[in-house]
Amino acid sequence: MPDKRDYYEILGVAKNATADEIKKAYRKLAMKFHPDKNPGDKAAEDKFKELGEAYEALSNEEKRAAYDRYGHAAFNGGSGMGGGGGGGFHDPMDIFRQMFGGAFGGGGGGGFEDIFGGGGGRRKGAKQRGSDLRYDLELTLEEAAKGVEKELLIERETTCEKCSGSGSKSGSGVKTCSTCGGRGVVTRSAGIFIQQSECPTCHGTGEVISDPCDACGGDGCVTKETSIKLRIPAGVDTGTRLRSSGNGDAGPRGGPAGDLYVFLHIKKHDVFERDGDDLHCEVPISFSKAALGGEVKVPTLEGYTSIKIPVGTQPGTVFRLKEKGMPRLNGGRHGDLHVTVQVEIPTTLNKEQQEKLLAFADSIGEKNSPMEEGFFAKAKRFFDL
Repeated sequence: MPDKRDYYEILGVAKNATADEIKKAYRKLAMKFHPDKNPGDKAAEDKFKELGEAYEALSNEEKRAAYDRYGHAAFNGGSGMGGGGGGGFHDPMDIFRQMFGGAFGGGGGGGFEDIFGGGGGRRKGAKQRGSDLRYDLELTLEEAAKGVEKELLIERETTCEKCSGSGSKSGSGVKTCSTCGGRGVVTRSAGIFIQQSECPTCHGTGEVISDPCDACGGDGCVTKETSIKLRIPAGVDTGTRLRSSGNGDAGPRGGPAGDLYVFLHIKKHDVFERDGDDLHCEVPISFSKAALGGEVKVPTLEGYTSIKIPVGTQPGTVFRLKEKGMPRLNGGRHGDLHVTVQVEIPTTLNKEQQEKLLAFADSIGEKNSPMEEGFFAKAKRFFDL
């Protein structure tokens, strides 16, 4: 039988290494040479077993002292430290499980989920939170501008009144699930990997009901249409999301309720178009008003106001009414209202009106039509090229 290698050499640590250094060295090498990471590799399997034996000896103060004094003979029966032929050592896979469970706070059992992030499932006694709900609400632009209180009718899970949410007919029939021990999940280890799934007995609640409530069937919740009042602040826009805390589904068997999320949509307006906090609208004015100037009434969210039209106002001219737009959400100044004037051209003229308009056109000539004059000047330069 070949001589065994030195345990310190196997773990790659010095003879005066601390217990923590020995533990870290084993953890690193055991993960590297674990059979599940090296399927079919006999050398890796032997190395893993060798690491387990070395770690078990050096992680135990009594065994380590005996090994330092007698070497491998300490475990061959001559020193009273165990059976012959290494019979005093455990299965290296058990050593791996125990070591990782203790090193990462997993205790004596189920250390794998602590190593690989599986967690310990639901804490015993913890209640499952209810689901969040979504509600889509349509508002007018005026409602969005001023703010409004709305009453929403939603169908949601509410706490069963008959059993007060316990799910038990008598109130005392709630027991800890024996399958998962109240954790709500079951785990199955496959080498260094862990598979975790919802407990099939309690369906993740960690509890079982021996006498289910007739009204809710043991869930602790019943479906019910509920009226909820929601205050909509001024300045909201399409895409604004409001949260109504605790107005989602009630949690099963007394668990906390989820939240209600209300998504807002603003209806298309007949007069105004919105651009953030600003509003835009078009106002028609007569040809004579554009030429001679004057005042015109324009709509705002608060009612009509007047703006002054300068002499010779051209079609498409934009007037800005400061802070006549939408209020800014959560306070602050309002946006602006941009009014675009569109000059109306008469569609029907009688003979007298036509004659007067022709006389007017002759009297002003081309000099009083700067846009027309400028356009044809450019066109003339183009054709003269």
